[in-house]
Amino acid sequence: MDFTQLMNSAIASGNTRLTFHVPEEWMQGRTTYGGLTGAMCLKTAQRLAGDRPIRSAQVAFVGPVSGDVICQAVVLREGKNTIFVNVRMTGSEGVAADSIFAFGMNRTSALDFANLPAPDVTAPDETESYFGDSPLRPAFTRNFNMRLVAGSRPISGAAEGDISLWMRHKDTELTPDAVSVLALADAPPPAALSMLSGPARISSMTWMAEFLTDDIQTDDGWFLARHIADTSRDGYSSQSMTLWNSRREPIMIGRQTIAVFG
Repeated sequence: MDFTQLMNSAIASGNTRLTFHVPEEWMQGRTTYGGLTGAMCLKTAQRLAGDRPIRSAQVAFVGPVSGDVICQAVVLREGKNTIFVNVRMTGSEGVAADSIFAFGMNRTSALDFANLPAPDVTAPDETESYFGDSPLRPAFTRNFNMRLVAGSRPISGAAEGDISLWMRHKDTELTPDAVSVLALADAPPPAALSMLSGPARISSMTWMAEFLTDDIQTDDGWFLARHIADTSRDGYSSQSMTLWNSRREPIMIGRQTIAVFG
């Protein structure tokens, strides 16, 4: 099942609830990955946001997400231009995720800048696969094309956790939008994983993402991402991320907290 099919298969109960089924090919062990969790919650929140574009997402990954999950949306506050929506995801084991999304209309401003230059990297068709034929790659990653332009592969004992990737959905029917970009942005393994020398379990705990534009366009589905492990201490890693389109225009920035069991 590709991404478009998965999103379109959601069953609606009124305007505030969507039920999704997460198939095996979108799993990483006993749960799905955080990007898909966030995307399902965002799709539910959009039902209450009207035509307001998404501005920020805050997602807490509380428990395993698998099989049938229910996303329930509640408006926290609504103004003339903005709306805050809470979405709680529940599954067979209780609460799986909790999230807050902020949506807001464009407004006239004297400020218009973005100090987020993209790294100078090779084009996607000139870049090697990130995973190659590794049998250790999680099942869900086979739904994406990922190409490593800078940094090191997972569990390679690298001196630093700093990776840059070209990424896109394999879904050929997909037109990039906020939901698909949120799913894509969290697809790579944490940057700190490249610094490890042996297998270790990892688990995303929280994720904050800010959308820098409501005009999400790119060529051939490709987006450029840079993920940097800023700290790792006492079994927890904090990383930053930036996402650009193929024209090197910034699309999203974010931060993530990851539990590292090893």
